Amino acid sequence: MKSKTSLPAAYRLAVTSRALAAVVGGYLMASLAAVCLALWLPTSRADAVITGMMSSFVFYLLAVLWCFACRTAWRAWCGVMLPSALFATLAGVGVWMART
Repeated sequence: MKSKTSLPAAYRLAVTSRALAAVVGGYLMASLAAVCLALWLPTSRADAVITGMMSSFVFYLLAVLWCFACRTAWRAWCGVMLPSALFATLAGVGVWMART
């Protein structure tokens, strides 16, 4: 005899997807934001790297909060991957400009 009803598989999958978006996508977004800040801040290289690394914690926190505040897992993934793509583009441009 079951005492509790189990949660539907779709709900469990949605929560798992949000958790993966928060952990993996948040880490990706935070690291790319740190790289962008290190490349684009108009300070000394050491100060830019320290500022980028310290601010990456804020970006990671915001990504995790975003993933669990969204209505759907799809929106959580989009909300993490779109800024990550923007940061990756800015980092690529920064590296390209440094080489030329």
